[in-house]
Amino acid sequence: MDKPTDQRWNFALQVASVVMIWVFVAAISSWIIHLLRLSHHLHDVPSASIGISIVAIPVYIMGAAVLTFVFVGLQKGRRVPENDVSDKVEEHDS
Repeated sequence: MDKPTDQRWNFALQVASVVMIWVFVAAISSWIIHLLRLSHHLHDVPSASIGISIVAIPVYIMGAAVLTFVFVGLQKGRRVPENDVSDKVEEHDS
């Protein structure tokens, strides 16, 4: 594979990982909220459910935010210059 194709694949996989983590966070958060509502509906003591949700939802959101921050930070200013040294080395070797 040539270099631009590899970079496109890397970018696509990175975007897919960011999207998947946010889908995962949304699914887990909605599932925990559903459990809280079910606990309330069944007149159950929601202490464990509330304790888990107070810890779990922010932890998952923070993990997804860190992954997104790293992805955006890696993509900022990631323009390949026209006079890339690695291209000259490959051309010289062949």
